[in-house]
Amino acid sequence: TTTIYNEQHHLYIVNSLRFVDEVFLGSLEKKREYILKYKADVLVMGDDWKDKLNGICRVEYFERTPSISTTDIIEVVCSKV
Repeated sequence: TTTIYNEQHHLYIVNSLRFVDEVFLGSLEKKREYILKYKADVLVMGDDWKDKLNGICRVEYFERTPSISTTDIIEVVCSKV
């Protein structure tokens, strides 16, 4: 799969939002570790992780938007070339 933005670009974009204090990548275990380390009040992530981190802090899930993924956009663009 080809990506438009690599992980570092994704981190930079999200971290640029004024209401974001910390951005990190990692497995579920790493997320749990970071929540405890940074004493997070709220964790925001995709709903594919729904109900995996209950009880550690408040978790807000973003619903995946069908057909609006980078992969889908790349496939459409490539099919038009």
